[in-house]
Amino acid sequence: MDSSSIKKSSLAALALGAIGVVYGDIGTSPLYTMQVIFSESTGVPLNTVNIMGAISSIFWLLTFVVTFKYVLLILRAHNKGEGGVMALLSLALSTLRRPETASADHHLSSQTSPDRRAGVLLMLGVMGAALFYGDSVLTPAISVLSAVEGLQVAAPALAAQVLPISIAILIGLFSVQRLGTHTVGRFFGPIVIVWFTALASIGVWQIAQAPEVLQAIQPHYAWQFLQARGAGVFIAIGAILLAVTGAEALYADMGHFGRPAIQLAWLGLVFPCLTLNYLGQGALLLLHPEAVSNPFYLSFPQPLQIAAVILATLATIIASQAVISGAFSMTRQAIQLGFLPRMRIIHTSASESGQIYIPAVNWVLLLAVMIVCLAFQSSSALASAYGIAVTGTMLITTVLSFFIMRYRWQFARWLALLLTGVLAVVDSVLLGSASMKFMQGGWFPVALSVLLILLMTTWKKGRGVLLNTMTRHDPNLNHFIQSVAQSSVPRVSRTAVYMVSHFETVPQALLHNLKHNQVLHQRNLLVNVSFSDVPYMNALERATVKQLADGFWQVQLYYGFMQHADVPQALLALTLDGEALDPFTNSYFLSRDIIVPDVGGAMCHWRDQLFSVMSRNASSAVEYFNIPANSVIELGSRVQL
Repeated sequence: MDSSSIKKSSLAALALGAIGVVYGDIGTSPLYTMQVIFSESTGVPLNTVNIMGAISSIFWLLTFVVTFKYVLLILRAHNKGEGGVMALLSLALSTLRRPETASADHHLSSQTSPDRRAGVLLMLGVMGAALFYGDSVLTPAISVLSAVEGLQVAAPALAAQVLPISIAILIGLFSVQRLGTHTVGRFFGPIVIVWFTALASIGVWQIAQAPEVLQAIQPHYAWQFLQARGAGVFIAIGAILLAVTGAEALYADMGHFGRPAIQLAWLGLVFPCLTLNYLGQGALLLLHPEAVSNPFYLSFPQPLQIAAVILATLATIIASQAVISGAFSMTRQAIQLGFLPRMRIIHTSASESGQIYIPAVNWVLLLAVMIVCLAFQSSSALASAYGIAVTGTMLITTVLSFFIMRYRWQFARWLALLLTGVLAVVDSVLLGSASMKFMQGGWFPVALSVLLILLMTTWKKGRGVLLNTMTRHDPNLNHFIQSVAQSSVPRVSRTAVYMVSHFETVPQALLHNLKHNQVLHQRNLLVNVSFSDVPYMNALERATVKQLADGFWQVQLYYGFMQHADVPQALLALTLDGEALDPFTNSYFLSRDIIVPDVGGAMCHWRDQLFSVMSRNASSAVEYFNIPANSVIELGSRVQL
């Protein structure tokens, strides 16, 4: 097999994987979109003109938002192959640090300093991450509920069991996350291909009975439909946007499959199948308006409806899996960029570093999803809450992409403004439409996002205040090391590794060890772990070593924000004075800071207390840096903020 054949085979395999993971969310939108458009809450009358207009609006929204914005444009903005709002944030921030940025656009720079723009971008990134978490709560709830609600069509006697069955499925889904994405998702690709094939087949069958529905692809039907809504156009758009929920997953999961595979999967299978199914539902409603109660399931012949419920349930489980895995990845990126405290991260694959499981996030998500299901009861009610999180993330992605177009891709200023301006107008209209349902449930993702933004900004600022406090009060590192190295303090023939957050002051663990034990080790390593704003760092560039004095070394370890820090493994590659480090003679000294809130500090007292609680509940550095527990000495110190 030649190289071109191998590449094609590899691309096909990646496209299969992308179909299974990336498109589960948007692929299940046909379950509820048409039903919501013609529900009582939108006030859209069910007639031929509106059916054609709704189908046309869905088709052109999919074309513009998914095909043009994400598949053809935003997917080009990758950070060493990684996508998602945090990767885009890192990419945008890196453009502000480049020397040419200041002179590339004098007018913009003269109005807003790079530091201020960086602060604005950081806030946008935090908001995007917070909204993504809201999506991670709502997607499993609305997807599974909408699938199981098919029982009301196929077996009306089971209608009362929809909610208990949905919750049981969700509990099972979150319970198996510990097995890893590979185990859970092994059959995802083939199942989702069957799902999309079923969508297309049933769509073609319905279209054959009312072929006039194909005229809905003409854009003037969409324009007439939206124009006729008048003041209610935002409510109608708020329902239509459900067809593009899950579009952000195309970008967030780019690192797993690559841009070509995601583009091939969308253009070659997903987009055509979704179009055919929406056209098929329109054809059904043209002939049988009474099917509006559930046009998706009523598209299927009666004998196939139970099979359709089972297949839809499997597809929605897959859709839920995509955002759960995304929440794990987002959390790790947020931790390594300094927005969340350390958490226990379990790697579930020896070959794929991106496959991780975070127990704390998993169980908090499950609790939140169960509360949402019990509070909203049905997928139609949840649809009101769903749009704000999705469209908010889309708008933030558009804003961040301006900096990529202008400064990284070197687009002319007018072109970058034109592209992002058009995208931002569409996203703003979608967000405004979703916001019309604020009181009917849209408040939920907003409240959740505000809470998460508060937690993330408190942790980020608290860590900065803590670092400044320690820098002011602790002894200077270089002066201390020089004096201690020349002293007659006894030394033991082992290696002490002191994990430090910076190299400016003496680590508390070193001070306590010297004070209480009255000894030094033969070799003392001050190790700092830094996470870069790129996803991966080459192992050859992992460490830099600087000798400070006799027996003292400063070691800087570098990792990308998608990597897991393994300190013992990194130290094995070092040689000090021509000798390799023996892992069995290393002792790891860790400082645990006990935060004492104080009145009149840099943060409000209640934020000091919140930061203190978050600090106490942060995962130990032992697990986070993969340090062997039997080699750790942990020493505490009280720090007053």
